[in-house]
This record gives sequence, C-alpha cells and structure tokens, in this order.
Amino acid sequence: MTEFFHHIFNTLSGGLLAYIIPFLFVLTIVVFFHELGHFLVARWAGVKVLTFSLGFGPELIGFNDRHNTRWKISAIPLGGYVKFFGDESEASTPSSEAIAKMSAEERAGSFHHKTVGQRAAIVAAGPIANFILAVIIFAGMALYYGKPNTTPRVDAVQPDSVAAAAGFKTGDVIAAIDGRAIETFGDMQRIVSVNAGTELTFLIKRDGSEITLKATPALQERKDSFGNSHRIGVLGIQYNAKPDESRSVPVGFFESIKFGVEQVWFIIGTTFKFIASLLSGTGNAGELGGTIRIAQLSGQAASLGFQVLVNWCAMISVSIGLLNLFPVPLLDGGHLLFYGVEAVRGRPLSERAQEMGFRIGLGLILMLLVFTTYNDILHIAGS
Repeated sequence: MTEFFHHIFNTLSGGLLAYIIPFLFVLTIVVFFHELGHFLVARWAGVKVLTFSLGFGPELIGFNDRHNTRWKISAIPLGGYVKFFGDESEASTPSSEAIAKMSAEERAGSFHHKTVGQRAAIVAAGPIANFILAVIIFAGMALYYGKPNTTPRVDAVQPDSVAAAAGFKTGDVIAAIDGRAIETFGDMQRIVSVNAGTELTFLIKRDGSEITLKATPALQERKDSFGNSHRIGVLGIQYNAKPDESRSVPVGFFESIKFGVEQVWFIIGTTFKFIASLLSGTGNAGELGGTIRIAQLSGQAASLGFQVLVNWCAMISVSIGLLNLFPVPLLDGGHLLFYGVEAVRGRPLSERAQEMGFRIGLGLILMLLVFTTYNDILHIAGS
C-alpha cells in the first residue's frame, strides 16, 4: 500500500508544473466563457450582477466596473460563478428575506423577479457559450491550419479481421457510414472507434461502382504514446498516406464554421453514446475521468503543441457545457428543470422542494467527484 501511494505521489509531483499550467490555461478559458454567457444575457435582461468570479474561495485580486460588478480571481481555480442581485449563494439560490425587503426599483434588477423565460435564457446562456466557444476554436484552427487531406481509402485489410469478414478489399474508398458522408480517413476512424459492437453500414466505391457492406467494429484496448489505455472499435484496415495527402488543405470561412459545428456535434453524439453504454451495462465506467485526469491530459496535449492544446480546450468546453445541461439541481440543467416545472404549474416550486433538490444535486455531484477521483488515482497508479 505504501508503494502504491509512493508511485502516485511521484507520478503527480514529477509532472506537476507540466500538468498545472496547461490545465489552468484550459480551465480558465472554458470557465470564463461559460460565466460570460450568463453575465451577458443577464445584463441584457436588466439583471444586476454583483460578482463575476473565476474560481471559488478567498479573493486574490479584483476590481469593480462602472456597474459596480466585482470582477475577481479567487483562490480555488476549479470553476467560477456569477452572482446576481437577490442570490443567497453562488448557486443562485434565492434569498427569501432579501427578496421580501426589496423596493420596486430593486426588484427590477433582481434575477428572481424576471420572467421564467428570461431566467431560463440567462441560465442556458452558460452552456451555449461553451458550445459557441468550441465552434469558434475548431473553426479557427481549420481556417488557420487547414483540414486533413487524407482519403478514406483501404490500402490493406488485416487477415481474420472484421473488415476481412465483411468483404472489404484493398482499393476500396469509403464514401459514407450509416448515411453520413465520409471525407477523410480520420472521419471514418472517429466513427468506427466509438461504435464498437454496433453494426455499421458502409457505402463503398469500388472499381467505378458503389456497393454496401455491413460490419460491426471489434472492441480493442490500445495504448497511445503516453501509455494511456483506450477501448475503441476497430475494423482491421490500414491506410498509407501519399505525399500529397499528408498536407492539410486550406478552407474558407463558411466551410470552417461548418467544420466547427460538425466537430461539436460529433463530441455531443459520442458523449451520449457513452452514457447510453453505461446505462445499458456495456460501457466501462472506469473510463470516467475527473479533475486529475483532465489536468494530466492537458499536460500531454500541451507537450504535443499549441494546436493540440487548443483543440483539447474546445473538447473540454463541449463537455462542460453538456455536463451543465444535465437535469441535476445545482447545475444549470437543474435550474432549467425547475423553470420548466414553474412554466407548467404557473408558479415556482416551494422553497422546501427546491432546497431538497439542491441537497440531492449536491450529493450526486459529490458522489461523481469521489468516483472520478478514484478512477483517476487507479489510472495514474497503472501508468
């Protein structure tokens, strides 16, 4: 047991700065844009914003703007919050005592006196801002660096593989998978990798004609260059890029936006596939990672270059936006759930019901935090 913790300590301490700086870079950008979404829509709705904080806990540095909003950086850099007038806490729970004593002028600037539609828009703006940020990053990277130019061509078929059994042949070009057009070999790899055990329909171009093949990617565990294990779906085909295919091709502005949207949509779809696999019992809950894993992967992404780190930032932005939309009290999705009930009932839930909801939400979040931290420790111990 002593050797176990000694190994973890050495692993963490050995790459501490290499992990922390990229992690803070990624988290700060993602959290800032998330909270900025809440802030901008709140200002648009006439809500008085008391605090815009990056991080939690004691303030390290800050200033007041002309609207008397306190912008600050706090000591615990694991998130952030926007606090509105009338809020009792950073989770935007209402202060009944403060609300009861408000004047008409104060009520006009109170978040909790806005219409249910305005409140829902303010809350939803955070996750939406995360999705927009990811689209901008992916589009910007495509605009600056170009898009991959690999052809979705089969240059070799491994014997006794899924592809061999399905009838793939050397020279085949994959035009579509389940009706989705395939432009590059990377597009094909991404779809296959997240569909282990799921039958896919391939539209193949072969000798001037089109044929349809069906194949179910096999689940395999592979390690990347950093030693991280990944369970992915594979067909058993190989691709050898020609010299002119190893370079990226430039794209225009609108094509880059389309590319950014497609990337975000793919991440969202992949996330829901993973959640569905966990619920059905076919997924591996050990793949769920937490703060430590994100920090480690941020450091690894940074070591591969700025482009990889920024793309990783976009992926984390999508994940955080999606996580916040889950209907769990304390998260944005939990607030939206309460507002949906309020819209149907014509009045908000009782304070007791909301308080119970927040307690349940806090319990669920803490359990998830403990579970993912446990997974992270096991992951580091096995690396």
